[in-house]
Amino acid sequence: MDVRGLTHSSGPGSIEVAPQVAQALAQGAPVVALESTIISHGLPRPDNLRIAREIEDAVRAAGAVPATIAVVDGVARVGLDDAALAAIAERDDVAKASVRDLGFVVAKAGSAATTVAATAHLAELAGIRLFATGGLGGVHRGARESWDESADLVALARTGIAVVCSGVKSILDVPATLERLESLNVPVVGYGTNAFPGFYISDSGHRLDWRADSPAEVAAVIRARDALGLANQGIVVANPLPEDQQLDAELHERVLEEALEQLDENGVTGKAVTPFLLDFFHQHTAGESLRANVRLVLRNAALAGQIAAELARGASGTAAA
Repeated sequence: MDVRGLTHSSGPGSIEVAPQVAQALAQGAPVVALESTIISHGLPRPDNLRIAREIEDAVRAAGAVPATIAVVDGVARVGLDDAALAAIAERDDVAKASVRDLGFVVAKAGSAATTVAATAHLAELAGIRLFATGGLGGVHRGARESWDESADLVALARTGIAVVCSGVKSILDVPATLERLESLNVPVVGYGTNAFPGFYISDSGHRLDWRADSPAEVAAVIRARDALGLANQGIVVANPLPEDQQLDAELHERVLEEALEQLDENGVTGKAVTPFLLDFFHQHTAGESLRANVRLVLRNAALAGQIAAELARGASGTAAA
């Protein structure tokens, strides 16, 4: 994809790549995609805008260019200027868009924050290979009856992007999610661990077959994937919080049980499930879950930047040879 053809697009129905992102991609410099749902739907105002800027700064500090992705007034934007970032953080008309929603939002000249699935799709379209987020969506508890499964999983099976995350949100069915990722041929590598992280907690209790202990090792896996004709397949890099930074495990289990009970009692379903449960955690952990959420997102942004930088160095070395 020639990103120069996207950079100057404008108006409803177009895709616009920010100049600094387009320049970095054209030069083979490291770029990291960032989702925007966490800004509009995952973090409370007014802190969300400050934290969004901190996430971008964490990518820059690691040596990469941040590209926060969202739809703003009918334009799918890969890389937001400060005004657009503020609009996503502060406006009340910002929807939550997965891949299936993008066409509708753009056609109606609306604005939307992008989920993991939508962010991955637009990032790949622009030529970005690394993506940082907090936690993936996955298979919901009770999915045998509801068939409730996040579009993130299928998107990763079809999108050649490496996603740095802290596992899947602990409110989900973790073992079922790992089974689905295996069925979809999406590889999962633990960063510095053989344990699959549980978002707020470092260890979900489930083991991983593969681990990497440095950004260079992850970059090597991505290069090997590409060389084997698997470049259209995602990779999950599971980066846990250190144990001394995780949410207290006993508090986590107690609040999770209470949250799931409230979910049933209030009849919350579909897209409303995750925001409801995350807000419940925030309220019933005295803000500790939110602080853990911010810590893990910043760590993931930094790691994604480091991996992107390793990939760029490898590419320049190959070109030089």
